[in-house]
Amino acid sequence: MGLHFDRSEFAARLDRLKEAMREEKLDAMLLFAQESMYWLTGYDTFGYCFFQCLIVKADGEMALLTRSADLRQARHTSVLDKIHIWVDRVNADPSVDLKNLLSEMDLLGAKIGIEYDTHGMTGRVARLLDDQLSSFCQVSDASYLVSRLRLRKSAAEIVHVKRAAELADDALDAALPFIAAGGSEADILAAMQGAVFAGGGDYPANEFIIGSGPDALLCRYKAGRRTLDAQDQLTLEWAGVSAHYHAAMMRTVLVGEPTGRHRELYNACRETILAIETVLKPGHTFGDVFDTHARIIDERGLTRHRLNACGYSLGARFSPSWMEHQMFHAGNPQEILPDMSLFVHMIIMDSDSGAAMTLGQTYLTTEDAPLSLSRHDLDLIVR
Repeated sequence: MGLHFDRSEFAARLDRLKEAMREEKLDAMLLFAQESMYWLTGYDTFGYCFFQCLIVKADGEMALLTRSADLRQARHTSVLDKIHIWVDRVNADPSVDLKNLLSEMDLLGAKIGIEYDTHGMTGRVARLLDDQLSSFCQVSDASYLVSRLRLRKSAAEIVHVKRAAELADDALDAALPFIAAGGSEADILAAMQGAVFAGGGDYPANEFIIGSGPDALLCRYKAGRRTLDAQDQLTLEWAGVSAHYHAAMMRTVLVGEPTGRHRELYNACRETILAIETVLKPGHTFGDVFDTHARIIDERGLTRHRLNACGYSLGARFSPSWMEHQMFHAGNPQEILPDMSLFVHMIIMDSDSGAAMTLGQTYLTTEDAPLSLSRHDLDLIVR
């Protein structure tokens, strides 16, 4: 079987979920997030672009409802043995198949938690599901129950997190020779993604971000490639990926002599990320991390050039985003605990001067100070 973890690891995860369900007094969970299914059973597919659902009962019984195209996928990549197929047909409504399966599993009148906040749950699916279940059972939004369980990584998961970080470093090493006047963004991107693949890594859950010149101020991928000028700026955000576990990095690389504004923005980024390292440990919250970021950036008069978040939890994720739900933003009460993999990024985009500056890397939290997972330092990169 195509499993990345021992069955005992999956059993331990199921035990944690059962305990969480008991605390929430849930008789069952309906999982629609692909990362939840993967974490719990190993099931690995992009078939969540269609209707599929993993039912988990409070006693640990599980059943997957999916399409025929994913039958063998589930058998090969997961620990599941109960796999049910809904049939593609005109006017198909798989929510009816799901309700019938829930009835067979003796869940009529049960209290059921549903993962609504996921890319595996479209608005149409939610409406169909609510219509079917409104008189069948008691439904509650349990979108973040499994997500919270995934925050702390097991020893087996940390192996993949660290390997992902090594691949992220390899990607930067592969890119640097191409970052120079006349260099092509296409060559840079190919080198970075190629390094991850060559190291045995996976596709990332979202595209690598690459932009130079004015596009260096963008925080998202866009189509189109550019050639670097003799004086230029290049923003990169990428991730190494191992068994879907991500370790992200971010840098703005300068070509030619840095401007005074670039150096000013870089100094702000570096000072802030070093200050965050002092609070990225137990006894603090995700909100504390953001407050540290905002205080230092704002003291430098850069409030309108920063973002309203400065990082997030990472783990095993699927398209369209490698970001977990838990982010560093104002007021987030989530406690920082040991064995979390957390991406901290400083992003300052000065549209007035046209200068961009970013700095970011992934950390593994411990009982005390966080461990940077990158072998690269935080120095400004100038080519």
